[in-house]
Amino acid sequence: MPLPVPGPDQLLLRVRACAVCRTDLHVLDGDLPHAKRPLVLGHEIVGTVVGHGSQVTGITPGTRVGVPWLGWTCGRCDACTTGSENLCAQARFTGYQLDGGYAEYTVADHRFCFPLPEGYPDVQAAPLLCAGLIGYRSLRLAGPGKRLGLYGFGAAAHVLIQVARYQGRQVYAFTRPGDAEGQEFARELGAVWAGSSEQLPPEPLDAAILFAPVGALVPLALRATAPGGVVVCGGIHMSDIPAFPYSLLWGERVVRSVANLTRQDGLEFLALAPRVPVHTQVQRYPLEAAAQALEDLRAGRVRGAAVLDLTGTAAQARE
Repeated sequence: MPLPVPGPDQLLLRVRACAVCRTDLHVLDGDLPHAKRPLVLGHEIVGTVVGHGSQVTGITPGTRVGVPWLGWTCGRCDACTTGSENLCAQARFTGYQLDGGYAEYTVADHRFCFPLPEGYPDVQAAPLLCAGLIGYRSLRLAGPGKRLGLYGFGAAAHVLIQVARYQGRQVYAFTRPGDAEGQEFARELGAVWAGSSEQLPPEPLDAAILFAPVGALVPLALRATAPGGVVVCGGIHMSDIPAFPYSLLWGERVVRSVANLTRQDGLEFLALAPRVPVHTQVQRYPLEAAAQALEDLRAGRVRGAAVLDLTGTAAQARE
């Protein structure tokens, strides 16, 4: 592809790293409709500024920024003007309607790029931009409860457990049946209990967050949650939720979704991450192995987060 040309409000970025997200699989598989075609996937981008459009001021070449899923909003609708820009009906998303970071170069609206905390190398910073941000928003919407269940222990959960423990919560980790390695990983990161998603925890949960895109987990999580508890569906796509008896919802339990993120979420989480401090565990892949990274993620072979490392590509060598 030719070198992209930045629009008036855009930055031209040399991509340093891009994390691989399960949403990339949903876009690739057609689970999310109306994707741009042709499309460059990837929405957890770390890049350095090499150029910018005519309306961009105060950003110098060489500045490192992070590019998240939310790539543009209208700024005028009720959602945008009331602090809910994540619900803007005209929003456009990186690696979905906008070309993303599975490339040596990309462009991004400077208003939706984040300054990144120092101390995080490029590859370790990339997972913060979705696994971290969506996990953080999910945690906020789960409420302040002490006993927190995490269903699906992948990239987001391995970041979020560190934040939850920093906040003094107890984390209960649920993995696919038979995933002893994933359960051990959760215990290494401080889970007080880890088991199969089909099991009940040793005590009722105050809240549960579902990162696995499996609708059948919703009634299982409700069953594990105490009255007044919250079940948060943290993914952008989920298989159909099966019918379940009202008794699982009764007792003022709540089921809610998380849609995208706001820039305020990003600023808050990226300020919090170094205070915890959050350490991301990554499996590196070169850009040309992006398809392998996606298949490893699909098969559950990734411990922590998969990240495309572009620091050794020909484009970087020309710096």
